Amino acid sequence: MSRRHIVGLDLGTTKVCVVVARQMGGAAEVTGIGIAPSAGMRKGVVVDMEAVTGSIREALKRAEESSGVNIRHVYVGVSGSHMGCMKSYGTTGIRGREVTEQDVDDVIDSAGTVLVPLDREVLHVMPTDYVLDGQDGIVRPVGMAGVRLEANVMLITAAHSCVENVTKCCTRAGLYVKDVVFEGIASAKAVLRHYERENGVAVVDIGGGSTDVTVFRQGGLCHAASIPVGGNHFTNDIAIGLKVSQHEAERVKKAYGYAIDSFDGPSQMDVTAMDGRAVKMRRANLGEIILPRCEEIFDLLREEVVDALVSAETSCVVLTGGAALLKGMDRVAEAKLGIPVRIGVPENMTGVDVPTDPMYSTAVGLVLHGVQEEWSEYDDLMESMRNRLRGIKRVLTQPVSLGFRRSRSEYGISRN
Repeated sequence: MSRRHIVGLDLGTTKVCVVVARQMGGAAEVTGIGIAPSAGMRKGVVVDMEAVTGSIREALKRAEESSGVNIRHVYVGVSGSHMGCMKSYGTTGIRGREVTEQDVDDVIDSAGTVLVPLDREVLHVMPTDYVLDGQDGIVRPVGMAGVRLEANVMLITAAHSCVENVTKCCTRAGLYVKDVVFEGIASAKAVLRHYERENGVAVVDIGGGSTDVTVFRQGGLCHAASIPVGGNHFTNDIAIGLKVSQHEAERVKKAYGYAIDSFDGPSQMDVTAMDGRAVKMRRANLGEIILPRCEEIFDLLREEVVDALVSAETSCVVLTGGAALLKGMDRVAEAKLGIPVRIGVPENMTGVDVPTDPMYSTAVGLVLHGVQEEWSEYDDLMESMRNRLRGIKRVLTQPVSLGFRRSRSEYGISRN
């Protein structure tokens, strides 16, 4: 297979991030990154198509300069409170033979064929486990013998209009969208380790306008949601509390922000007031603004996923996204959720330019999703070609009757 490039486009509320990677079999190597300020997005939803298109073009230009690749196809992420999650069920007959990959595809397709409102569409059909002849909890049924195969799946849905608007913005920027992916799923692909999926884990991706959460149990997804609170809310609170501009509030947050009572460094901070004067303020004032918002986010998360966390027997929470860099955020999460927390960075990529910052998790995850999809398509193509070759070989090796050899009796010739 020739090497091709896979591109992930993270269309966030505060930034547009493009990651370019060279596909090498089932793996990928990062070759370039492009980032531009985001405009026209609010809480994961397009509110100004022209502004969003412009932001995409700017990030795309920087990614092309960085990678030397002419980008035309992308995998794009979507997020926001319009995202939904629901359980479904499918079944197919095996007729007493071994389960094949096609049987698994058929039962998943069956589970994904459900009625959804006209204003919504299904983005992902993700199996949680399989049931073969009444035996549940099966993770991979291929090769097992049975009569009836069933699948329990999780469907992730999105508002059709939101997906359509994101796709239109990409099209206006000269791009073809190969797939639309829930950003929480993409981030999980980038930051999770295999054993964490098996042991039970929740991934919390705190972006600029929303916070995405996905919960996994025994390798399968058991819950997904998006909460309309993110890093921008910290910035707004700081701007109001300190009476400074949004730009200055963002700078102060990154330079001095912390989410816990204790902190290292100076007790005073330099702040530019609205009239342009440089003033000094107590750093403790900043903590008093940030901490309540942090606690609110994790209180909302706990209410959203408490049942999933308990049923999944979650052993760890992985915190990622740009806001995860706020000092002490992981400690607040541990206190509120009562589960060990670690900061997740992209880990499942190679290359000299691999990003190691939580803010890149979604874009890297989109690339990994693309690699998985295209490698699967390539594998299916190769299997189809092998089956055809086996069929041709069977035809060529069968005895061929030319039709003119007849017995002696047919010609009236006696054996004597």
